[in-house]
Amino acid sequence: GGLVKTGPSWSLPGECSWRCLVFYLCFYGFMAQMRPGESFITPYLLGPSKNFTQEQVTNEIMPVLSYSYMLVLVPIFLLTDYLRYKPVLLLQGLSYVSVWLLLLLGRSVLHMQLMEFFYSVTMAARIAYSSYIFSLVRPARYQRMAGLSRAAVLLGVFTSSVLGQLLVTAGGVSFTTLNYVSLAFLTFSLLLALFLKRPKRSLFFNRGAPLHAASPSELGPMRPGPAPPRELPAARGDNVLARMLRELGASLRRPQLRLWSLWWVFNSAGYYLIVYYVHILWNVVRPATDSARVYNGAADAASTLLGAMTSFAAGFLKIRWALWSKLVIAGITAAQAGLVFLLFSSYSIWPCYAAFVLFRGFYQFLVPIATFQIASSLSKELCALVFGVNTFFATILKTVITLIVSDKRGLAPPSDPRQPLTRPPCAVISGAFPARRPVSRSLWGSHRPSPRAAGLRSEVCVWRHLSTQH
Repeated sequence: GGLVKTGPSWSLPGECSWRCLVFYLCFYGFMAQMRPGESFITPYLLGPSKNFTQEQVTNEIMPVLSYSYMLVLVPIFLLTDYLRYKPVLLLQGLSYVSVWLLLLLGRSVLHMQLMEFFYSVTMAARIAYSSYIFSLVRPARYQRMAGLSRAAVLLGVFTSSVLGQLLVTAGGVSFTTLNYVSLAFLTFSLLLALFLKRPKRSLFFNRGAPLHAASPSELGPMRPGPAPPRELPAARGDNVLARMLRELGASLRRPQLRLWSLWWVFNSAGYYLIVYYVHILWNVVRPATDSARVYNGAADAASTLLGAMTSFAAGFLKIRWALWSKLVIAGITAAQAGLVFLLFSSYSIWPCYAAFVLFRGFYQFLVPIATFQIASSLSKELCALVFGVNTFFATILKTVITLIVSDKRGLAPPSDPRQPLTRPPCAVISGAFPARRPVSRSLWGSHRPSPRAAGLRSEVCVWRHLSTQH
């Protein structure tokens, strides 16, 4: 029943034990998403329980999330690998508990700002879950683990949103009680994390023997062509960070990588600005005077379900990307910008809900395609690093926009609460495709696609898989 070494990976002997490990990990991933009160945090803060003003939530509390996330993202990324995942999972669990304790017990703006800081820690620590589970199994099982772990997370988010909506609408449960339910679920998931096994190896700092070559995956049919370049060697005794930076510099010479990384930075920045501020917009359009008529949970559940369907469908889309990529990206990006404009201009809650659901569905459709394009020519180490750098630059862009248009200390604090939500994201999303145009001609004229192994997507796509579900 103990762990046995199998090359670079660690797995439990016997098919039954392996299935038990997979079940436990997926169950933990499911329970960690059970936060039925999350969809209703904004009306809770603006309601009689906390009685914060619209300006306090928009201009003083919410901006802290962007600032603190930018500060903790890189340290937690490095600590996740250095400490071998489990301690960061425990940190995430403790931070979630701290978030809901502050929500329930906090009374001042400072308490809510501290709550936003702990929530930023949970966001940055999402990488630990996917990285952890793939460090425990052989490369041959990466693809299966990727599907199972993603399904567990999506099912948890969907179930949490549906449960929250049912408790509020059908059960008449108050937002305060809903947050106590969320705290109970999160405490249970923290206890589950205590019993997780700690891996012996990680991707960068605890590599040990060279990683096994990964097995073929569903990426192969999408990216036929010659084999990708070999991984860059790492000399013994080299500083790990210095080696990572050298490899990153070499990878940036690839025009394909530059193009899709630009898309990732711009579109992710706009996406998360929408996710951060859309609940405030909904409260503007329909103030939460009657909690039974607040359908934020239903909108989050529908957007999660549609996002899962479009993301899944993207994996089976077989077109000549060298020919049609620009058209697909341009069309979807224009549709996203149109949906953001609908959010901005509508004075009915139902078009706002529908626009948000479709917006997330479009984003979830393009993200796996961008992931395939970026990962196809990189080693696992470089892929993890590139996704981390892209996420960091998207965070910087998002933070700068927040500072300028949302923070009360910004250059032009908006008088209209819709402005921080819609105008910057609309500009960012609309500009994402034109920003790519200067490099697209050289890319699509000379690109020769190449296949890549399953381990790429499963180990490093955590930079977008978990975060995009929220």
